[in-house]
Amino acid sequence: MKVTTTAGHFLLVLLASISHSVICSTSGNETDRLSLLEFKNAISVDPHQALISWNGSNHFCSWEGVSCSSKNLPRVTSIDLSNQDLAGNISPSLENLTFLMHLSLVNNRLTRQIPSSLGRLRRLRSLYLSNNMLQGIIIPSFANCSGLRKLWLDHNELAGEFPGDLPLGLEELNLSFNNLIGTIPSKLGNLTALKKFRCAFNYIDGTVPGELAALRGMELLSITDNRLSGGFPEVILNMSALVALGLCYNNFSGELPSGIGSSLPSLEEITIGGNFFQGNLPSSLANASNLFWIDMIDNNFTGVVPTSIGKLAKLTRLNFQTNQFHARSKQDWEFMDSLANCTQLQFFSISRNQMEGHVPSSLGNFSVQLQYLYLGQNQLSGSFPSGIANLPNLILLGLDYNRFTGSVPQWLGGLKKLQMLSLTNNNFTGYVPSSLSNLTQLTSLILESNQFIGNIPSSFGNLQFLTTLTISRNNLHGSVPKEIFSIPTIAQLGLAFNNLSGELPAEVGNAKNLWNLQLSSNNLSGDIPDTLGNCETLQEVLLDENNFSGDIPTSFGKLIVLRLLGLSHNQLSGSIPASLGDLQLLQQIDLSFNHLTGQVPTKGIFKNSTAMRIDGNMGLCGGAPELHLPECPIRTSNKSKHKLSVVVKVVIPLAIIVALAIVILKLQYKKLLLTKRTNSGKNVLRINKRIISIETHLRTQT
Repeated sequence: MKVTTTAGHFLLVLLASISHSVICSTSGNETDRLSLLEFKNAISVDPHQALISWNGSNHFCSWEGVSCSSKNLPRVTSIDLSNQDLAGNISPSLENLTFLMHLSLVNNRLTRQIPSSLGRLRRLRSLYLSNNMLQGIIIPSFANCSGLRKLWLDHNELAGEFPGDLPLGLEELNLSFNNLIGTIPSKLGNLTALKKFRCAFNYIDGTVPGELAALRGMELLSITDNRLSGGFPEVILNMSALVALGLCYNNFSGELPSGIGSSLPSLEEITIGGNFFQGNLPSSLANASNLFWIDMIDNNFTGVVPTSIGKLAKLTRLNFQTNQFHARSKQDWEFMDSLANCTQLQFFSISRNQMEGHVPSSLGNFSVQLQYLYLGQNQLSGSFPSGIANLPNLILLGLDYNRFTGSVPQWLGGLKKLQMLSLTNNNFTGYVPSSLSNLTQLTSLILESNQFIGNIPSSFGNLQFLTTLTISRNNLHGSVPKEIFSIPTIAQLGLAFNNLSGELPAEVGNAKNLWNLQLSSNNLSGDIPDTLGNCETLQEVLLDENNFSGDIPTSFGKLIVLRLLGLSHNQLSGSIPASLGDLQLLQQIDLSFNHLTGQVPTKGIFKNSTAMRIDGNMGLCGGAPELHLPECPIRTSNKSKHKLSVVVKVVIPLAIIVALAIVILKLQYKKLLLTKRTNSGKNVLRINKRIISIETHLRTQT
C-alpha cells in the first residue's frame, strides 16, 4: 500500500512536470508567433511578398525567412529577410524572441531607430542591419547582448558618437557609411576578441587610441575617409595578424615605420592614400610576402621606388599615383626591372610623380596580365614606349602630359582589348594612326594637344562603343567625317583648334547621346545644320571662330538641357531666335562678332546681360536696358504689312490710272466743247450769210 502511494505520488509529480513543460512551451510558441506577427505589422511595403506566408494557416517555423530549433518544442532561432526591399521599421516585439541567435535584415528600406529592446536578446550572436535607412544613435543596450559576435550596422543614417560600450566578445564590428562623430573610444581596446573593425566613411576625428594595441588578433582594420590625424598609428604594428589595412583619406602624416612589413607579415592589402604621409617607401614592405594590393595614391612620398617591391610575387595592384617619387637616372628606374617578377600584376600607376627620361624597355617584360597602365603627368620623354606592344591585355593606357615625341606606332591598333587611350599633351607628330579604328572596344580616345597632321580617319566610325573623342589642338586638316556621327554612343566630341574645313555634316543630328560638341577655331563654313537641334542631350555647343554663315537654326530651341552656347566670330546673319530665351538651363551664350540684326529677345538668358555677349553685331536693337542698344523701330503687324502691301502694289497704281483717265477725259471733253463751239459759229455764219443772201434776193425782186 505504501509502495502504491509512493508510485502514485511520483506519477503525479511527473504529470505535473510534463504539463508545466507543455504549458511553458505552448506559451513560448505563442509568444514567438505573436512577436513575428507584430514585426510583420510594422512592415508597410513588401514588394516581393516575402511575408505572404506569415499567417495563421502555417506554423510560424515554416514562414519564409524563419528558422526554429530542431527540438520537439521549437522556438525561433533565426530570421533572415535580407534583400527583400522591405519598408517600415523594426518592431520592438523582437525582444520576445528569447531564443533568437541570428537576425539579418540587410538590403531593405527600414527606417527609424533601432529598438533599444534588442539589447535584451542575450542569445543573439549575429545582427546584420546593413544597407537600410536606420536613424538615431547606436543603442547602448547592445552591451547587454553578451553572446553577440557579429554586429553590422553599415550603410545607414546612424548618428551620434561612437558607442562606448559594446559586447566584450564581439569579433566583427561594421559601422561604415554612417554619420558618426567623436573619437574612437579607448574602451574599444577591451574587445580583445575583435578581428574585423570597419568604421569607414564617417566623421570620426582625433587620433587612434593607444589602447587598441591590445587587439592583437585584428585581421581587418578599415577607418578610411574620416577626420583622423596624427602620425601612422604605431598601435597597428602590434596587430601581427592583420591582413587588410585601410587608412585612406584622413589627415595622417609623417613617415611610415621602417619595419612595417616585418611587423605585419600577414598583410595582404594596404590602402593609405589621401593622407600626408611622406619620406621614402620602406623596403621592409617586401617582407609582407602575401601583399597583393598596394594603394598609396595622393600622398607626399619621395625618393626612389625600392627595387625590393619586385619581391612581392603575388602583387596585382600597385598604385603610387600623385606622390613625389622620382627617377632621373637609369639606376632610379631599376624598380621597373624588378616588377617583371610580379607575374600577376594587373594594375600599375606611377602617374603624377617626377619620373624623367625614357621609359625602360623592361616595361615589355611586365606581366601579360597587366590591364591598367598609367604613366601620365610626369616628365617622360623619347619615343612611344615600345614595350607596350608586349602587353596584349591592356584595357587602359595613359601616357598623357609628358614629353613624348615622334609618331604613334601602327601596332598600337593591335591591342584589341583597349578601352581607354589617353595621349593628350605630348609632342607626338605625324598622322593619327588609322589602325586605331581596329580598337573596337574603345570607349575613350584622347589625343588632344599634340602635333598630329592630316585628316581625321573616317574609319573611326567603326568604334561603335566610343563615348569620348577629343583631338583638339593639333594641326589636322580636311573635313569632319560624317561617319563619326554614326557612333551611337558618342557623347563628347572635341575637334577644336585645328584647321578643319568644309561644312559640318547634317549627320550630326544622328548623334542622339551627344552632350558636348567643341569645334571652335577651325575653318568650317556653310550653314549650321538645322539637324543639330535633334541632339536633345546637348549641354555644351562651341562653334565659335569659324566661318559659319546663314541664320542661327531655330531648332536650337529644342536643346532643353543646353548650358553653354558659343557662336561668336562667325558670319551668321538674320535675327536671334526668340526660342533661345526659353532654354531654362542656359547659363552662357556668346553671339558676338557676327552680322546679326533685329530685336534682341528679352526672355530667359537674355535678361542677364552678364551671361551673354552680343557685341560686334551692328544691326541689333532692343533687348535688356543694360545692353544700351538702340530702340527698335515700331513694328507693324503682319496684317498691317499685308494691307500696306496691297495699297502700295494695287491701290496706288490704280489711283494713278484713274487720275490719268480723268485728266484725259477732261482734255477730250474740253476739246469736244471747243469743236462744238467752232462748228456752231460756222453754222451761224452760214446761216447769216444765207439770210443776207435771201434778203438781197428779195430786195432784188421788189
